[in-house]
Amino acid sequence: MYLKKAFWSDGLNSESESESQSPVGDLVKSLDKHRLYREVTLALRTGLRDARAEFSFLRVTGLRNILKFLRSVAESDSTISLFCHSQSIPQLQVVPVLFQHSLKEIDDQRVTSLDHIFSVEPMKIVSPSTDAEVALALRVLEGCCLLHRESTILAHQHKAIPVLMNTLSTRGVLEQGACLDALISIMLDSSANQMDFEACNGIEEVALLIRDKQIEENLRLKCGEFLLLLIGHLNGREKTSHGDNTRGYKAILGGKICFLDMGCKSIWINPRSRAKADSATHSSSQGA
Repeated sequence: MYLKKAFWSDGLNSESESESQSPVGDLVKSLDKHRLYREVTLALRTGLRDARAEFSFLRVTGLRNILKFLRSVAESDSTISLFCHSQSIPQLQVVPVLFQHSLKEIDDQRVTSLDHIFSVEPMKIVSPSTDAEVALALRVLEGCCLLHRESTILAHQHKAIPVLMNTLSTRGVLEQGACLDALISIMLDSSANQMDFEACNGIEEVALLIRDKQIEENLRLKCGEFLLLLIGHLNGREKTSHGDNTRGYKAILGGKICFLDMGCKSIWINPRSRAKADSATHSSSQGA
């Protein structure tokens, strides 16, 4: 759902500054603010209702609507403020719904008891999360954490880092790419989530993906960008010598890493691959 501009605000914008400060102008601004708040709450209630559904296709519809809503919210500071205010209401919080439904662990979705067969009450069946649903949920999580800083606290309360690291190691390329972006937004200015990432050996897990030659190159590039961004942040925060950090990262990545600048992309790769790339570049320049 996209937030629309009120039709009565067009006349107000065309007036002079002195006229806009009149009681009529204040009334129009107040009406516009209340209208925006109603649209924000309506969009959240509608999207969260579908995101809590028992069937995956309904949850996907709700997540898509919430993602469109977040994109429209990001266009204005006033709508961002209203969204942040709405996240203080438990019924409108987005992050808990994501971890209770779309990002729920697979083990929690398994049936552990057959008592419902011998009882009168029917069992509530919930379809498992699909790949598209998980990827959308991660994008929504990323948007919430970027727009609302306190959403990182809610994510930490729901053990977001272990859940995302499990997604990174078990899901497909679509979810893994979205997971890397979500990890950056969750750990941004959040020491608690950064400590959870270190406890889960996050750098080692991402390094394994880079060293896996069976994974697509685009994902390996994205993993390299993620590590470089994270390592650069750690270098600036800890103020340690670059040599000590480099030796530590070489130990983590197996001692066979180097830095390669590929246009706007960067990745840690094997030195032998770098030599091949350099020779190819040299031969192409001679041919030209």
